[in-house]
Amino acid sequence: MPRVDLPGAEAMGEVVARIDAWIERERSADGTFGLVAAERQDVEDRTASHRWYLRFRGEEKDAITVWLTLRQRTLHHEAQFMPAPEANVTEVLRYLLRRNADLYGMAFCFGPEDAVYLMGRVPAPLVDDDELDRIAGSSIVYVDDHYPTAMTLGHPAIYRRRHPRR
Repeated sequence: MPRVDLPGAEAMGEVVARIDAWIERERSADGTFGLVAAERQDVEDRTASHRWYLRFRGEEKDAITVWLTLRQRTLHHEAQFMPAPEANVTEVLRYLLRRNADLYGMAFCFGPEDAVYLMGRVPAPLVDDDELDRIAGSSIVYVDDHYPTAMTLGHPAIYRRRHPRR
């Protein structure tokens, strides 16, 4: 990732405005990603300046929530993919690590409670409509594509695929 100088308050305010405007367009009839809900929070613990929670409809997973966090230099994005695998842990990890090679701008990672997340980050000055489209679209596609296999392996007793293989 290229080195990015620390943006000033005005530049960060422009990034916040671009994200807010993108969200409003997605909420409108013209939205292409099925945005169901969005919420913005100011962050006061100095780890970030703003955080957005975006909820999209999924095919295999009812809802796909993408968290956007504007940090000092980057926009961090993550989506909770699945709970920690309870069975076939090695096979689940092998599957996800192999899938990482095909993902663009994000990767499967462990998060809190060993849950699996899709995570990535983008330099704050590069955040625009195209980048936000990529983040939302990729998050939705990657979850819908890989969730059934990972859940079938990691939670065979409780997960049943909704749609037959395409």
